[in-house]
Amino acid sequence: MIRLRTLIEKNRSESRRKIDSSSFDSLPEGCISNIISFTSPEDACVAATVSKIFESAVKSDIVWEKFLPADYASLIPPSRVFSSKKELYFSLCDDPLLIDDGKLSIWLEKASGKRCVMYSATAMMNFSSMGDIFQRFEWIPIPEARFETVAQLREACKFKFNCRMNTRVLSPRTRYSVYIVFKKADTCCGFKAVSLEAVVGVVGQDSFRRFICFDTHAKGKFRKGKVVVKPEAREDGWMEVELGEFFNEGGWDSDEIEMTTVERKYAQQNRGLVILGIEIRPTKILEEFSGRCL
Repeated sequence: MIRLRTLIEKNRSESRRKIDSSSFDSLPEGCISNIISFTSPEDACVAATVSKIFESAVKSDIVWEKFLPADYASLIPPSRVFSSKKELYFSLCDDPLLIDDGKLSIWLEKASGKRCVMYSATAMMNFSSMGDIFQRFEWIPIPEARFETVAQLREACKFKFNCRMNTRVLSPRTRYSVYIVFKKADTCCGFKAVSLEAVVGVVGQDSFRRFICFDTHAKGKFRKGKVVVKPEAREDGWMEVELGEFFNEGGWDSDEIEMTTVERKYAQQNRGLVILGIEIRPTKILEEFSGRCL
């Protein structure tokens, strides 16, 4: 295993220079596939550039079966047919699935195989402990949303929410970051230079705290010198702002994570914020790779 890792790193550091021979090439292809299956999807795709026999070994279902979640069969619609486990793996990375009556989107991080999820605004509000939260929003369909409806904020003196979500759908022993995904309607107002305190954590454990804002043009510090996290644009046309992080231990007993945002002072009336949902994905964003190991 150490030798394989060294070979992979050498190949990566030398700009994927072709290595013509290796003592691994004398091993049966199935044995090489078994060895590669103990690495990661990213390492497997790099290993495919080492030699022809590695390229062939990486195509094996033995490799990609290990990278798929244990319950992958329950996630795939019966109508979908895949020619290989590798094709199935990249489908789960590139085409998020909708489960729980369309309220939850789930996919895999391409480089690691870790699970990522997005709770729709509907699910987010259902998990909220605030009884009047549904009355604060109107529920509208928009073509670019992955969910049937999104939540658009009506007029409110403060923007705040508090909700809890179960971690059972997430990968164990993984540090995750939590994002709120949103847009601003043409009528959006009330969020300029307004900071909110965001709190994220596993219930019963220490929480992650920070200040955030929905103002893309805000300066880095505007709340008594505290650093305020600003939104960033996403490739899908939405915006996101990171609320915080938590570590998912996983195991037999799943935990609950609690997410809270509170605007500490009354500003002008807030309205027009359009919320797609809450996205949870691994904190450490691994180096992008093409996934082309054919």
